[in-house]
Amino acid sequence: MSIQYCLFEDEFLENFHPLTLTRPLYDLRIGIFTLGEKWKHSLNEKEELCGPLREHLKGVFPEFELEKNSEAVLWINPRFIPTAEITDLSGKLKIGEGLFYEGQLISALLDIPTHKKWVKSGVNKSKLKEKELPADGTTIVKNIWELFQLNGDQIDYDIKLSGKIAYGKEDIFPHTIFTCPDNIYIEEGAKIEPGSMLLADNGPIYIGKHAHIMANSIIRGPSAICEKSVVKMGAKIYEETTIGPVCKVGGEISNSIFHSYSNKAHDGFAGNSVFGQWCNLGADTNTSNLKNNYSSVKVSDWKTGKDTDSGQQFIGTIMGDHSKTGINSMLNTGTLCGVCCNLFSDGYPPKFVPSFSWVSGQNIVPYHFDKAIEAMERMMARRKVTLTPAYKNMMKAIFDSTSF
Repeated sequence: MSIQYCLFEDEFLENFHPLTLTRPLYDLRIGIFTLGEKWKHSLNEKEELCGPLREHLKGVFPEFELEKNSEAVLWINPRFIPTAEITDLSGKLKIGEGLFYEGQLISALLDIPTHKKWVKSGVNKSKLKEKELPADGTTIVKNIWELFQLNGDQIDYDIKLSGKIAYGKEDIFPHTIFTCPDNIYIEEGAKIEPGSMLLADNGPIYIGKHAHIMANSIIRGPSAICEKSVVKMGAKIYEETTIGPVCKVGGEISNSIFHSYSNKAHDGFAGNSVFGQWCNLGADTNTSNLKNNYSSVKVSDWKTGKDTDSGQQFIGTIMGDHSKTGINSMLNTGTLCGVCCNLFSDGYPPKFVPSFSWVSGQNIVPYHFDKAIEAMERMMARRKVTLTPAYKNMMKAIFDSTSF
């Protein structure tokens, strides 16, 4: 039977805002890969997987297209990390059956008429025949801070998933220090300058294609420096950190994820944080990740703006695409910053910053849309990326939906 794969979003989507304002949930990065790429590797697919898109994302991301010879479609929830068991059980589903875990749908095999109904009207779990996944060994992300909490294990998982082989040849990079070189994975074209230390005693280190590790940098595993990214001189990259493709980072970074094309090029600290695409942290920007009284961190609900207790002791900053800080900026514990914000202040800005905000101290005013687009175009042009009409329309939809 000819089966296509379709990634879907569920009722947990808003838990991942503001990052999922500008991307499908499956485009979130955790470990080395995005959630969608993990499923691609697990299913041994050659092409990238995708799914139905929210209206404002159309034209920015590829959208699922039904092939003429398809007899069924396997709908997949990318919040579930695709273990061998999940992949195997999903592949054994019969049409009309769904694989569930604690009431949450992992995957469902649909005939073509039902698939079309789901595309039009959304997921309908009520008519599926339920198959229950055993509880042991299941990894699922429910909240945005779990991206960095699970990141170290996912780096190791992604290395095994992709079948990468340890480089293990320290002598190719003279005057560097590798500990546990058989736990260090270096792709073709990567450059590691003298004085750099890659310490893989406690977990693997992945260096992507054409990445550049400048002199005297220290990287502790598990960590991943992805394709074409630059680690500046003397940087300190602590455990469980992922620097996504085409980023530039320096200073001190711990247990954080940078999606692609973002910069933290100077001194300052970022910890227990997630940053989207095209973010830029000004020199000596610091994120607080632990409260002075050691109590659990409160994080704002994206829809209401009201604080909710996360139950977590370490949460730094969650920052949406195209947001930036000025030099010497301070970001409070549990800061939630939307898309396309400009934060500059000699004090802490608010912990909840709506998209398209221009923030000075506690004062927030709307960021004029045309000015914001001009800044986007200039920044993207520096990396030879074109701001397309579809991308602009996506940003306009986010701007129009923002309440100040």
